[in-house]
Amino acid sequence: MALTRDQLAQRVAQEFKDGYYVNLGIGIPTLAANFIPDDMQVMLQSENGLLGMGPFPLDEEVDADLINAGKQTVTMVEGASIFSSAESFAMIRGGHVDLTVLGAFEVDCQGNIASYMIPGKLIKGMGGAMDLVAGADNIIVTMTHASKSGDSKLLSQCTLPLTGKGCIKRVLTDLALLDIEDGKFILRERAPGVSVEEIAKLTSGELVIPDHVPEMVF
Repeated sequence: MALTRDQLAQRVAQEFKDGYYVNLGIGIPTLAANFIPDDMQVMLQSENGLLGMGPFPLDEEVDADLINAGKQTVTMVEGASIFSSAESFAMIRGGHVDLTVLGAFEVDCQGNIASYMIPGKLIKGMGGAMDLVAGADNIIVTMTHASKSGDSKLLSQCTLPLTGKGCIKRVLTDLALLDIEDGKFILRERAPGVSVEEIAKLTSGELVIPDHVPEMVF
């Protein structure tokens, strides 16, 4: 069956490595802060000016002045620092973030991402996504495999305005983990109970299916 939001965040957290500086985008990516192993040192960065973001707070820990880029209240870990958004974006643009996790509306098999605008719907802006995709070499997109109407979000070519071109190498959906190589999606893992056939049916871009596709392990 399809992964829940928490399971998506838990699988994303498996991509973290000790000593990493990681930026978590708005939505599902922010939940990954709750699944960092206790024996791993990871510093989470938020583009509004926070390095060392911790898990979401319990009710008694909430500080209304301490928020992430999505205006959610957060906590800070030992050694955290607060600075201006200008310094934060200099950190991002300077390539000092080891891993970026973003949500998206569409990703295509050329590694293009569309993440900020749906025609006819009111949006607040693109946020820091364009800076993040421009300044990071290691980006993982996490999203649902298909839209609510059942249309694939893994395409041969994005239909929405692009956030970045040729910058995405790995996509985690509620059905599968895929790499993007040579203009194709490569199926690496599947959600527990989800068949390869189900994934292929909901993938519009060219999909390469290895002989063995293991289920994700949590």
